[in-house]
Amino acid sequence: MGKSVKQKPRAKPKKPRKPKKRLRDIQTKDQPAPASDVLDRLWSVVMSRRTASAAVSHSARLLSRGTAKVAQKFGEESVECLIEAVAGNHDAVVAESADVLYHLIVLWVASGISPDEVWQELKRREGVSGIAEKASRSVAFRLETTKIP
Repeated sequence: MGKSVKQKPRAKPKKPRKPKKRLRDIQTKDQPAPASDVLDRLWSVVMSRRTASAAVSHSARLLSRGTAKVAQKFGEESVECLIEAVAGNHDAVVAESADVLYHLIVLWVASGISPDEVWQELKRREGVSGIAEKASRSVAFRLETTKIP
């Protein structure tokens, strides 16, 4: 008997690689768009209502009263949210939180602030200790505060 010759296994043809998808590029039912998207859309709606009639748009009515009144309304909604939180009313805190976010966005529009500016500031603070970040603000802006640390 002769020696058998071993044949090299055939290499499987390589499939072309698909480009890797980044997580933010993938949006399915299971992976909804980032939560900030709803806030960006709400900001766009409020921006579009700046010139609407105050008779038909709550946002236009708020904005027509000026930044001070918008800020006051934001403060009122914030206090309502705090009251519900202290009372332990989960569902009411959720509802009041939505009101707070809406009125905050109206305040941004009244103040000429875009959500991207806020997102960038949050990114800048990411990974920084809250204590260190707060200390840097008081030094940078020469702020004295009597707030509880």
